[in-house]
Amino acid sequence: MRRIGILALLASAVLGAAAQGAESGKPIAVDLALVIAVDVSRSMDAEEFRLQRDGYVAAIRDPDFVAAAMSGGERRIALTYVEWSGQIAQKIVVPWRLIDGADAAEAFAAALEGEPPESGRGTSISGAITFSAVLLEANRYAASRRAIDVSGDGPNNYGQPVTRARDNAVARGIVVNGLPILIRPSPIVPDIVRYYSDCVIGGPGAFVLPVRKAEEFADAIRRKLILEVAGAPAAQLFLAAAGTSADCLVGERARRRYSDPYFPGLDR
Repeated sequence: MRRIGILALLASAVLGAAAQGAESGKPIAVDLALVIAVDVSRSMDAEEFRLQRDGYVAAIRDPDFVAAAMSGGERRIALTYVEWSGQIAQKIVVPWRLIDGADAAEAFAAALEGEPPESGRGTSISGAITFSAVLLEANRYAASRRAIDVSGDGPNNYGQPVTRARDNAVARGIVVNGLPILIRPSPIVPDIVRYYSDCVIGGPGAFVLPVRKAEEFADAIRRKLILEVAGAPAAQLFLAAAGTSADCLVGERARRRYSDPYFPGLDR
């Protein structure tokens, strides 16, 4: 896993955006700028890695996704794909690209398909959201909507509290949506849907769409991307059932039961 500090990323992104802006003369207008932020921590096994990657590849190639990407006023979106684990472990697998038709979607999917996933230690959803928010703040696109699509199978256990990162992103006008994975439920948070609903997602129209079985994975990812890209009406949101609020620090509390040699250097 390539590790990139947030400040280093911010400086790089700002310089990159400035260079791109100089070449194009002005930002490129898009209907949506979307970061797909995918959990590759070691709680995800080989089957989940494969299902997750294959599901996104298939979803981006899907004609319904392409149609959704071209359904807005600008008839295009900007998309990037990030894999993450610990607080300082994020990898841009496919950098920002315009999706403005089937050829562009196919090129993105092919680039993603050609990169093997790399797992890492720790689960820092807060780090993933912060990293993704920086990507959305500094690029060459002028988007009428900005969103982060976070998928994962466990709670935040490194970095700042996930609610703080989520709230900071929402304050910048970014919507955070969630794809909680329950194929093998976390022993720490069996109700990961409630955790994502209460602690991870945020912003106008934010939603979760859980994956409970392996055979549901590809369809759930396709449906979620289409909802995000098209802008889901309230009737189509997939929210957790009413009940007791989740403990948003449950992952951090569980980590303290174990000694840090299991996770050397993740907080540096």
